[in-house]
Amino acid sequence: MQTKSNDLPPSGIPTLMDVAVEAGVSLATASRVLNGSTRRVADSFRAPVLVAAAKLGYTANLSAQATARGTAMVIALLVADIADPYFGRLAAGVVRGADEVGMIVTISITEADPAREIRLIRELRGMRPHGLILAASRKGEMDAALEAELEAFSRGGGRIVALGPGVKDSRTVTIDNCGGALRLGHTLASLGYRRAIVLGAAKGVRSSDERLDGFTKGFCGDGGQVEAVYHGEYDRDSGYQMVAEAIKDGLEAGTLVFGASDVLAVGALAALREAGRSVEDIAVAGFGDSSVGRDVVPSLTTVGIPLEDVGYQLLRAAVDDQWQCEVPPHLDVVLRESTPRRI
Repeated sequence: MQTKSNDLPPSGIPTLMDVAVEAGVSLATASRVLNGSTRRVADSFRAPVLVAAAKLGYTANLSAQATARGTAMVIALLVADIADPYFGRLAAGVVRGADEVGMIVTISITEADPAREIRLIRELRGMRPHGLILAASRKGEMDAALEAELEAFSRGGGRIVALGPGVKDSRTVTIDNCGGALRLGHTLASLGYRRAIVLGAAKGVRSSDERLDGFTKGFCGDGGQVEAVYHGEYDRDSGYQMVAEAIKDGLEAGTLVFGASDVLAVGALAALREAGRSVEDIAVAGFGDSSVGRDVVPSLTTVGIPLEDVGYQLLRAAVDDQWQCEVPPHLDVVLRESTPRRI
C-alpha cells in the first residue's frame, strides 16, 4: 500500500511519482490523468490526482503527453508580425478557444519570410503539436519545400489549418477581403471622392491583392479613378514611405488614399501630417478596424473584421473532429473622421 508524503525531490520540482504517492494511486493512473492518455480514468481516482497535482504544483510533461496521445495539447500559431494589432486580435481569438479545450497556444513570427516559415514548421514538428494554424499573409501557392514540411507535419498526426486558401490539404477559414474592400470603394465614391491612390503589400500577397482589387472595382465602378498603386510591406513605415513618395510625385488635393491594412493607413496619416496636409485635403481609409485606427486623430475610416471570432474559428478547425467550414463573416464599412464627405 502506498503512503502519502509531502517530501519533494531535492530539486524542489514535483514529479509524477510525487503526485501518485500524494493521491494514493499508482504511477500509471496518475500518468493517465495528467499526461493526456486516451484511456478513461474513474472520477474516484481522477479527482484525488488533480487535487494532489494542484497541491504540489505539478505541471504535466508535454513530451509525455505527446507520447501518450500521439500529439501534445499544444496549438502552434504562425503569424507574420505580432506587433500588428491585426494579428494580436486574431491570436486573442485562438487563445480563447484553446482555453475552452485545455490547450496551450505557442506563437511564432514568420516576418513574412518563406524560408523562416519553413524552418519554424520544421522545428515545431519536434514539439508534436496537435494543430498548426498558418495565419501569416502569404504569396500565391506553396513552394515545394513548404509543402514537404506540411506533409511531414500531417504524417506526424498534426492537423493543419490555414487563414485563407492556398495551403494544400488544410482546413481553411476565409475572410472576404475582396467583398469588404468592394463595399468600401462604393461607399467612398458615394461620398464624392473621384481620385484615389492605393497602398498595398508586395505584389502577390493574397490578402493585399484581394483588397486592392475589391476597392478598385467598387470605387471605379461608381465613377472614381485609381491613379496610382504603390507596393511595399504590410507595416506602418511602408505606409509612411509610400505616401511620402506620392507627395513628391504631386498628390493633388481631394485625393483619397486607401491602405490595404490599417497600419499602412496610419503610416499614411503620419506622412501627410508631417507634410502639412490634412484629411480635409487628402482623405485616408484602411482595412481591419484595429484599435490604433480608432485611437489616432483623426480616427480612421476602415473595414471592420471580427478578428477575434475568426481566430476562434481557426482554433475550432484545429481541434474539432467534425468541423464544418463556416460562411465568411460579413465585413462592414466603418466611416470615421479621416474621410469627410466631399459632396
